[in-house]
Amino acid sequence: MLSARSLFQEIVDHDDSFQLFCSIAASGESQGGWENARIAALVPEGMRDLAPKITRHGADEDKHGRIFRALLRKRGLPAVPVPPETDYTMLLERRGIGLAHDKLRRDEPLGEEDIVVYLAHSRVTEQRAADQMVMLLRHFGDHPEVGRAVRVISHDEDNHLAYCHEELLRLAREGHGRTIQRVLRESALAEIAVYRDVSLAVMDHMGRLLGWPAPKAAALAAGIRAVYAYERFSGWHRMVGLRPPERRDPLGGGVPRTTHEFA
Repeated sequence: MLSARSLFQEIVDHDDSFQLFCSIAASGESQGGWENARIAALVPEGMRDLAPKITRHGADEDKHGRIFRALLRKRGLPAVPVPPETDYTMLLERRGIGLAHDKLRRDEPLGEEDIVVYLAHSRVTEQRAADQMVMLLRHFGDHPEVGRAVRVISHDEDNHLAYCHEELLRLAREGHGRTIQRVLRESALAEIAVYRDVSLAVMDHMGRLLGWPAPKAAALAAGIRAVYAYERFSGWHRMVGLRPPERRDPLGGGVPRTTHEFA
C-alpha cells in the first residue's frame, strides 16, 4: 500500500534517492537564503524595520541548506546537481512569481510594492513548506537519522508562515490590501502548478533510482495530478487567507541555531 510514510521511508533508506532528495532540498533552501539576504539589503528606507526579520528569514533558510548537506556528509555522500525540472524556485521565477533575480542582483533599493510582492509570494510558498514539514514531522519526527532535522526545520517554517501573516496584515491596514490579494491569488495558482510539475519530476527521478515498477510510478503520478485537481478547484484558497498568527513577532529576535545542533 502506498503512503507518504512508506514512500519517504523508501527514499531515506536508499543512498542514491536520499542523495538526490537532500541535494534538491539543500539547493532550494540555500537559494531562499540568498534571496532573503538580497531583499534585506535592498529594503526601501521607509520599511527598514523589516530588514532584521528578512535577514533572520534568510539565515534560517541558509541553516536549512546546511542541515541537508550535513545529513549527506553523515552518510558519506556528496551533493549532486539538481535537475532543472525539479528546481521549484527557478520554475516559479520563470512564471513571474516573486522578485526576479535580475532585480535582486542590482544595487538599487526595492520599492514598497516589491516588498509586498515578496511577502505575498512568501506567504504562499511558506504555506507549502509548513504543510510538508507537518507531514514529515508526523511520520519522521522521531526518526534516528532525520528526526532532529525535521523538528528544527518544521519549527522554523511555522515561524516563517506566521511572520508572513503578521506583516501582510499590517501592510493591508496601511493600504496595500488590493495588491496583497492580487499577488496572493496569482502566486497561489502558479505555485500549485509548479508544485505539481516538480513533484512529477522528482517522483520520476526517484522511480528510476529505486526501480519502481510502472504501475507504482503511474499510481504516484495519478495521485499528484489528483492533488493538483483538488487544489486548482478549491484547495488553493487556503494559501491566500490571512489571519493573526498565534506566534507573535516570530522573527523579531534571537539568532538561528547552528548546524551541529541537529545534524
